[in-house]
Amino acid sequence: ENNECVGVRVLGEAGEATIHADAVVCAAGHSADDVYDALEAAGAKLEAKPVAVGFRVEHPQSLVNGLAYGDLACRVVTGNSRTDKANLLRHPTDEALSRDSEALLPVAAYRLAADVGDHSIYSFCMCPGGQVVPALTKPSEMVVNGMSYSRRHSLFANAALVVSVATDDPCLDQTKGARRVLAFQRSLERKAALLGGGDYVCPVQRLTDFVDKKAPRQRPPPASSYRLGVREASLHDGLLPDPLADALRAAATGAFERSMPGFVGDDAILHGVETRTSAPLRVVRNAECESVSLKNLYPCGEGAGYAGGIVSAAVDGLRVAR
Repeated sequence: ENNECVGVRVLGEAGEATIHADAVVCAAGHSADDVYDALEAAGAKLEAKPVAVGFRVEHPQSLVNGLAYGDLACRVVTGNSRTDKANLLRHPTDEALSRDSEALLPVAAYRLAADVGDHSIYSFCMCPGGQVVPALTKPSEMVVNGMSYSRRHSLFANAALVVSVATDDPCLDQTKGARRVLAFQRSLERKAALLGGGDYVCPVQRLTDFVDKKAPRQRPPPASSYRLGVREASLHDGLLPDPLADALRAAATGAFERSMPGFVGDDAILHGVETRTSAPLRVVRNAECESVSLKNLYPCGEGAGYAGGIVSAAVDGLRVAR
């Protein structure tokens, strides 16, 4: 009321209810489009924010172990018979190793980054011994993320492989205003859903085919940890704008392959798309963490555009609370 937040209106089984408050903290997640709609309708000022978009790349964990440890990769033991057998097939040893053995090595992880022109390309949220999982919020979209099991004992390792998108990037429709980055994210997700064919099927492509701009070949689909089904698709052809796709190719075949020889290979599978690395817009606030246009509203955390992960969101929550 009168550019001042006086509470929240909620819907429940008993119907609509209004909760009055002297201060309202809004700490939504970064995919809460309906919250952005409500905030904008109430008068909160929004602004576009840079993001990074791309794919989730998956390798056999045994390959990543070898790239990290070389001849010592045989010393990675998870306790999962299939995973440990696959690791020993790639890295044979005469030693009898178990989870109780001394001098074992942790399941290997990696972190990669490079700059290509105006874009930064990097790995993000690397999940050793993990799984690619769906992260969509609508059936008409396809978005993936990754997770690791507590024992890191999956056959696979995955990480986001993304390229930065600035708020003035030519690939954005500037007529969309504060929502231009959000609109770009959702357009990629709808394209990916069409490539997957629906039913939460994830479109995939071998990294070698992506960098060579080759259509999928007639052979069995690649192995993947994604459990709802995968479909080979030409992720190189029109999914990402050419400047973003070219930057990813240059980083993968250049800096990343130099750092980890074998990173680009038929065993590396791209899953499309990874777009929600952070919020695509920011709910503008002042130095006291209060909305600049809606008094008594305190935007907070990742969905408000002030954090980029679990820990930073928690820290921002402490800041707002104080």
